[in-house]
Amino acid sequence: MTETNIKTAGEISPGDPEPDQKEYNRIKIRLSIVGIILDIALISLIAFSGITGWLMSLISPLTKNLYLQFLAFSAVLGMALSALGFPMEFYGGYLLEHRFKLSNQSIPRWLLEKGKSTAVSLAIGIPVALAFYFFLKSAGELWWLYFSLFIFFISVFLARVAPVIILPLFYKFRELENGEVKDRITALLSAYNIPIKGIYSFNMSRDTKKANAGFTGIGKSRRIILSDTLIKDFTPDEIAVVFAHEMGHYKRRHIAKNILQSTIIIFTSLYLCGLAYSRTALNLGYGRIDDIAAIPILLFYLTLAGLVMMPLTNFISRRYEVQADSFALDATGDRQAFISSMEKLAKMNLADPDPHKAVEFFLYSHPSIKKRIAFATSYI
Repeated sequence: MTETNIKTAGEISPGDPEPDQKEYNRIKIRLSIVGIILDIALISLIAFSGITGWLMSLISPLTKNLYLQFLAFSAVLGMALSALGFPMEFYGGYLLEHRFKLSNQSIPRWLLEKGKSTAVSLAIGIPVALAFYFFLKSAGELWWLYFSLFIFFISVFLARVAPVIILPLFYKFRELENGEVKDRITALLSAYNIPIKGIYSFNMSRDTKKANAGFTGIGKSRRIILSDTLIKDFTPDEIAVVFAHEMGHYKRRHIAKNILQSTIIIFTSLYLCGLAYSRTALNLGYGRIDDIAAIPILLFYLTLAGLVMMPLTNFISRRYEVQADSFALDATGDRQAFISSMEKLAKMNLADPDPHKAVEFFLYSHPSIKKRIAFATSYI
């Protein structure tokens, strides 16, 4: 393995950020924090202001069917929250990306992609919402147990179908052409006896200048995906290292561990938030926990639980990333290609190589680029 050169005075290290990287991430972090605060404020207002009772007084005369009432109630609140959040979403997802020359989308294209995302969310969310209300009505205090089991099976199903049904709605996939990159990837797969249905490139450049790669799917739908930006701008050695990192996630069973981790979090959160919800709803005068007007109280507690759990889930994710980095270095034996790939990813994605420790602790699912490069430099 090649050792990195010692930096002399005046030189720029691989982890030193360019001004755009710092500024872009500073704005993204502010947007994330403001978004969290606004979400909590809006959900608190909806849950505790009495507005839900007024809304139900308008909806309930329209139909006696409680499931239709629930869907109408959810639709009105969902559209209101979406409308209030749209300015920030448009700024962060379109204007900011164009300001820093990361996006290739026109406004119509951005709206089309957002529309497709909304349609997919509704196609998944409506059945899940109806199942939730069914268990809340029919299972009493054990609703959280049945709904958690339902979410587990839905998550496994979606992981299975995402590569063949959902992802192709947003990108065009094609088998990776024969050549050095495919040969390197195939050799790595063979060396570690990993069965994969296919190796695909996808047209990420249509929307952004960023680069990405990964394993996706489970079972027979498992496949490798590489962005066309990665294939175009990275050397075969660098692509091999990036791919070996994704292999590390597979060999260390991180997908299965994430499903298990998510299941534990869902069960725990729904149980604890369900207890808090039942007591709060009854104390506020709601007669039953399946009172539609009371349900935003549960959403409030789940939002707080998600915020509390975020540092823990990000900590676990960062540990998985270190394990995958370690595997990539072992599998390729190419420290220099690892470092150069990290540098390129940081520049292409405008990642901050050295964020504030508190920001990394709370918000980062990956270690900082500076830490990943330092890890590779000292790795034996």
